Amino acid sequence: MNIPRVIAHRGSPRKAPENTLASFRMAAADGATWVEFDAALTFDSRVVIFHDDSLERTTDGEGLLSQTPFDALGALDAGGWFAPQFRGEPIPTLEEALETLAGLGLGFNMELKVDPGREVDLAALALPIVAACWPKSVPVPLVSSFSRQAIAAAKEAQPDWPRGLIFDDRPEDWLEVAQALELATLNANHQHLTKESVAAMRGAGFAVLAYTVNDADRADELFSWGVQSVFTDIPDILLKSLA
Repeated sequence: MNIPRVIAHRGSPRKAPENTLASFRMAAADGATWVEFDAALTFDSRVVIFHDDSLERTTDGEGLLSQTPFDALGALDAGGWFAPQFRGEPIPTLEEALETLAGLGLGFNMELKVDPGREVDLAALALPIVAACWPKSVPVPLVSSFSRQAIAAAKEAQPDWPRGLIFDDRPEDWLEVAQALELATLNANHQHLTKESVAAMRGAGFAVLAYTVNDADRADELFSWGVQSVFTDIPDILLKSLA
């Protein structure tokens, strides 16, 4: 896998509202070549780009995304909370995100959000959309999740696509799970990584990706341990530090 060292986390969320098309465009302008975004389901099982369970933090709506029908999202403002110039920015569909990313020449890591009871449904719906919409001439994406069920469903839907398990503290059964799910990456909270833990995961044959790293010195330390890539809210700053 040719994953860059710096992956723009939800786009460029210090400069534009996270998980929006504007944020993806900003990440490209900042020099990123990959972005990470969150895929989630509406009440009526449309795949949209959204992080939180509830709508309040990043839109002017209320309630749970999982209990909101897709048509109701069209009336929501997903940008005005961030800054006036982004007022009216919509919650993107997965199809809209893919079209924008392809046009910008950006690769991506799609995180399948944990939605209790619907993790398998999300994978079964999202991956065929990507397979249908993503250009065949460019590399396939990395698909990741905190949910083992979602990753197993992703493996069934697209067995040849790379997969990553996300975790905070590394679980005791990480190696067994990684082998069973045929993972390509282990996506870890950088705060819990050590030189020894990175060496163990790398030694077992897995790429290690670290989230969310917003300090250049910490990124340098992680890279020196063998971490392949870092997710960051400040892609422009980290990319300049690596230049």
